[in-house]
Amino acid sequence: MMGKRIKVRPGKGQSMLVFFAGLVFCCIGLFIAIPTAGLFGVFWTLIAVVITVANGINAFTDKAIVSHEIIINDSDKQYKSSAAPEDSEQRLQEIQALYDKGLITAEEYRQKRKNIIDSI
Repeated sequence: MMGKRIKVRPGKGQSMLVFFAGLVFCCIGLFIAIPTAGLFGVFWTLIAVVITVANGINAFTDKAIVSHEIIINDSDKQYKSSAAPEDSEQRLQEIQALYDKGLITAEEYRQKRKNIIDSI
Protein backbone atom coordinates (compact mmCIF):
# COMPACT_ATOMS: atom_id res chain seq x y z
CA MET A 1 0.00 0.00 0.00
CA MET A 2 1.52 3.30 -1.09
CA GLY A 3 0.02 5.69 1.46
CA LYS A 4 -1.28 9.23 1.28
CA ARG A 5 0.79 11.68 -0.76
CA ILE A 6 0.93 15.31 0.28
CA LYS A 7 2.61 17.75 -2.10
CA VAL A 8 4.12 20.86 -0.53
CA ARG A 9 4.93 24.12 -2.23
CA PRO A 10 6.68 27.12 -0.68
CA GLY A 11 4.58 30.03 0.55
CA LYS A 12 4.07 33.10 -1.63
CA GLY A 13 6.25 35.29 0.61
CA GLN A 14 9.14 32.85 0.55
CA SER A 15 8.82 32.40 -3.21
CA MET A 16 8.78 36.16 -3.74
CA LEU A 17 11.95 36.61 -1.66
CA VAL A 18 13.78 33.86 -3.56
CA PHE A 19 12.49 35.28 -6.86
CA PHE A 20 14.07 38.68 -6.20
CA ALA A 21 17.27 37.08 -4.90
CA GLY A 22 17.29 34.99 -8.08
CA LEU A 23 17.08 38.15 -10.18
CA VAL A 24 20.19 39.43 -8.40
CA PHE A 25 22.01 36.15 -9.08
CA CYS A 26 20.94 36.27 -12.75
CA CYS A 27 22.46 39.76 -13.04
CA ILE A 28 25.65 38.57 -11.32
CA GLY A 29 25.77 35.69 -13.76
CA LEU A 30 25.22 37.87 -16.84
CA PHE A 31 27.53 40.75 -15.94
CA ILE A 32 30.23 39.12 -13.80
CA ALA A 33 30.26 35.30 -13.93
CA ILE A 34 29.93 34.79 -17.70
CA PRO A 35 32.56 37.41 -18.70
CA THR A 36 35.09 36.24 -16.09
CA ALA A 37 34.40 32.51 -15.66
CA GLY A 38 33.19 31.50 -19.12
CA LEU A 39 31.44 28.11 -19.11
CA PHE A 40 31.04 28.11 -15.33
CA GLY A 41 29.36 31.53 -15.61
CA VAL A 42 26.90 30.15 -18.15
CA PHE A 43 26.12 27.22 -15.84
CA TRP A 44 25.69 29.63 -12.89
CA THR A 45 23.34 31.85 -14.86
CA LEU A 46 21.20 28.95 -16.14
CA ILE A 47 20.71 27.63 -12.61
CA ALA A 48 19.84 31.13 -11.38
CA VAL A 49 17.28 31.50 -14.19
CA VAL A 50 15.61 28.15 -13.36
CA ILE A 51 15.39 29.03 -9.66
CA THR A 52 14.06 32.51 -10.45
CA VAL A 53 11.41 31.26 -12.88
CA ALA A 54 10.21 28.47 -10.56
CA ASN A 55 9.85 30.83 -7.62
CA GLY A 56 8.28 33.51 -9.82
CA ILE A 57 5.59 31.03 -10.85
CA ASN A 58 4.92 30.13 -7.20
CA ALA A 59 4.95 33.77 -6.08
CA PHE A 60 2.87 35.44 -8.79
CA THR A 61 0.49 32.75 -10.09
CA ASP A 62 -1.89 30.17 -8.67
CA LYS A 63 0.04 27.38 -10.37
CA ALA A 64 2.14 25.33 -8.01
CA ILE A 65 5.65 24.07 -8.54
CA VAL A 66 5.99 21.54 -5.76
CA SER A 67 9.18 21.75 -3.72
CA HIS A 68 8.81 18.37 -2.02
CA GLU A 69 6.38 15.59 -1.28
CA ILE A 70 5.41 13.86 1.95
CA ILE A 71 4.15 10.27 1.89
CA ILE A 72 2.20 9.04 4.90
CA ASN A 73 2.30 5.26 4.90
CA ASP A 74 -0.68 3.81 6.79
CA SER A 75 0.78 0.31 6.86
CA ASP A 76 3.65 1.23 9.20
CA LYS A 77 2.68 0.02 12.66
CA GLN A 78 4.99 2.51 14.39
CA TYR A 79 3.03 5.47 13.02
CA LYS A 80 -0.44 4.18 13.80
CA SER A 81 -2.24 5.66 16.74
CA SER A 82 -3.92 3.18 18.98
CA ALA A 83 -7.64 3.75 18.63
CA ALA A 84 -10.00 3.33 21.53
CA PRO A 85 -12.30 0.30 21.23
CA GLU A 86 -15.34 2.60 21.07
CA ASP A 87 -13.85 4.47 18.11
CA SER A 88 -13.04 1.21 16.36
CA GLU A 89 -16.55 -0.07 16.94
CA GLN A 90 -18.00 3.11 15.46
CA ARG A 91 -15.65 2.91 12.46
CA LEU A 92 -16.65 -0.74 11.90
CA GLN A 93 -20.32 0.25 11.98
CA GLU A 94 -19.66 3.06 9.50
CA ILE A 95 -17.93 0.82 6.97
CA GLN A 96 -20.64 -1.82 7.44
CA ALA A 97 -23.24 0.84 6.61
CA LEU A 98 -21.27 1.89 3.51
CA TYR A 99 -21.06 -1.74 2.40
CA ASP A 100 -24.78 -2.35 3.04
CA LYS A 101 -25.63 0.71 0.92
CA GLY A 102 -23.41 -0.60 -1.88
CA LEU A 103 -21.05 2.37 -1.70
CA ILE A 104 -17.96 0.18 -1.25
CA THR A 105 -17.14 -3.24 -2.64
CA ALA A 106 -16.74 -6.41 -0.59
CA GLU A 107 -12.97 -6.27 -1.08
CA GLU A 108 -12.82 -2.64 0.11
CA TYR A 109 -14.99 -3.57 3.09
CA ARG A 110 -12.71 -6.49 4.04
CA GLN A 111 -9.57 -4.37 3.68
CA LYS A 112 -10.96 -1.48 5.77
CA ARG A 113 -12.26 -3.89 8.39
CA LYS A 114 -8.85 -5.55 8.59
CA ASN A 115 -7.13 -2.15 8.94
CA ILE A 116 -9.45 -1.11 11.77
CA ILE A 117 -9.02 -4.39 13.62
CA ASP A 118 -5.22 -4.24 13.17
CA SER A 119 -5.14 -0.75 14.67
CA ILE A 120 -6.75 -1.89 17.95
